[in-house]
Amino acid sequence: MSLKTTFIYPGIAGRGWNSLKQGMDAGWISHGLASLSAAAKAQGFEIDLIDLRALSGWDQFREVLAERAPDVVGVTMMSVDYNPARQAVAIAREVLPDVITVIGGPHVTIALQDSLRIPHVDYLVTGEGEITFPQLLQAIAEGRRPPHRVLRGEPPDLDAIPFSDRDLFLEEWKKWGYDLDSPEVPFVEELPPPFATIIAGRGCIYNCTFCKPGEDYLFGKRVRRRSVDNVLAELRYLVDRYHLASFMFHDDCLTEDREWVMEFTERYIAEGFNLPFFCQTRADIVVKHEDMVERMVRAGLRGYFIGFESGSDRVLKFIRKGTTVAQNLEAARICKKYGIAIWANYMMGLPTETKEEVMETVRMMKEIDPDYYSPAFFTPHPGTDLYDFVVEHDLSRITDYDSYRRNPTEPKIRGQDYEFLRWAMAESQRRKPWNAFRRWARRQWRRIRRVTPAKVLRRLGIGVRSALAVRCGGL
Repeated sequence: MSLKTTFIYPGIAGRGWNSLKQGMDAGWISHGLASLSAAAKAQGFEIDLIDLRALSGWDQFREVLAERAPDVVGVTMMSVDYNPARQAVAIAREVLPDVITVIGGPHVTIALQDSLRIPHVDYLVTGEGEITFPQLLQAIAEGRRPPHRVLRGEPPDLDAIPFSDRDLFLEEWKKWGYDLDSPEVPFVEELPPPFATIIAGRGCIYNCTFCKPGEDYLFGKRVRRRSVDNVLAELRYLVDRYHLASFMFHDDCLTEDREWVMEFTERYIAEGFNLPFFCQTRADIVVKHEDMVERMVRAGLRGYFIGFESGSDRVLKFIRKGTTVAQNLEAARICKKYGIAIWANYMMGLPTETKEEVMETVRMMKEIDPDYYSPAFFTPHPGTDLYDFVVEHDLSRITDYDSYRRNPTEPKIRGQDYEFLRWAMAESQRRKPWNAFRRWARRQWRRIRRVTPAKVLRRLGIGVRSALAVRCGGL
């Protein structure tokens, strides 16, 4: 049997239909699907993709699916993707009555009973699928379909699986007008195209209540990290394949493993890599390991994503962040010392958080003065301890899966004044006058430094050759 599989990426909760190229929400790949595709293709299976972000609506989805006519449809889903994923499965069964439907992803793993209630689903894959999903395809191809609907994924050796299949997304996007010379959409000026995201490991050793234990259900309690050799090999491939100019480590916290980072940066420099990159870190790590920060900057680090979360030490303890406000401020100081751009993640509207504690966050953000603000209203995600707290205390105002979006636009829990929170969030992004002036001056200085005599002559419509001739008396 020649088996054809179509993956469906349902990630339209952020930007909606027709949203390709609109930032990271609609211009980055799903590493889960890209890794599954690579694993299945390595076993000889034919895989393609329908990315809902590229389409105009459900009618077009029906048309494209009917045209592709796959034997198997695979849908990934986070909690926020529940509605479009459910709809995609229903339409797949309607358009192709004999199609075999498979769902997987974070929501299936952390909310299995909820996922089992989705109609028209033949199989559910929990955990990691690089081993289990190709085995399922092989069983289907051989006419021996598994009798059980739930298939538990087996964690793979991360050095043994193929690199993520970025062409799965890129080739599909190009059919729908994606014209950037970049495998993923750049999102900051420090990272020029061609740009891509890369994942060096899975899991997180920390215990924040807004994330754990859900991530442990996905990847286990320990972090599994690829070897430095394997990551460098992927970077070489990306440079050769896409002429990569910059990248971002999309790990939850790359810097938690100091030994790995030090080995990577040493090898990265020694082997002649000079691509700028961003990664995620924590304030306490930056403060405790300034020598590692300096080494990363020498290697090409241009920015850190840091979860400052709150300006209240009580709130930081409540969410088990394991950091302090003093560490947040000191980490920002160290970043500025080394010229590292700061992407600041923080929340407002947490359970038990008071207005004065929200104002402490506002004051902290003014002091940190990050390069990029990334605020959110706290959202209770299934599978986390804070979600259980919210349910136990009857605090949730979420009535639809679409509201699991990480955004600062809609109420999430009871007991919070969201009109005040909207004001506070805007105020947190209003820079102090001196900070605003200093940033303006730096921008002007960068512009001046970019001006060369040749650029001035071109702006005046005078060619360099003609100018030289005038100077030498040739005209």
